[in-house]
Amino acid sequence: GRDIYLLNKARKPLYAYLQGTGDTGRTYVLLSQRSERLTEEAIHYWFRKLKTRATKSQRELIEDLTFLDLRHDFAHRAREAGWSLAEVATYLGDVPNNGVSALQSTVRSN
Repeated sequence: GRDIYLLNKARKPLYAYLQGTGDTGRTYVLLSQRSERLTEEAIHYWFRKLKTRATKSQRELIEDLTFLDLRHDFAHRAREAGWSLAEVATYLGDVPNNGVSALQSTVRSN
C-alpha cells in the first residue's frame, strides 16, 4: 500500500466508513487496481447502507432481505424470461470451477 495524506475533512468520513464495516483491522478503502470488481464485502456493505435509507414502513418490508436474495430473484426471473444458463451466469459473474458452473445452486427451480 501507499500512504496518502488527507485533510481532516476527507479523513474523518473515511475513518467512519472503515469503522462502520465492522472490520476495524482493515487498512484499505479503495478497490484493488488489479480488478474492476467490487469485493463481496463491499457489495454487502453497500446493500446494508442502502437499506438504512428506507423509510420506517419500507424498512419493515425489507429488513430480512439480503443482497443474495436479490441475486437469486434476478437469476430466477432471467431464466423465466428465457435466458440461457450461460447468459445468466455471465450477468451474475459466475466463474466456472473445473468447467462446472456454480450457477446450478443459484437459480431457483420451479
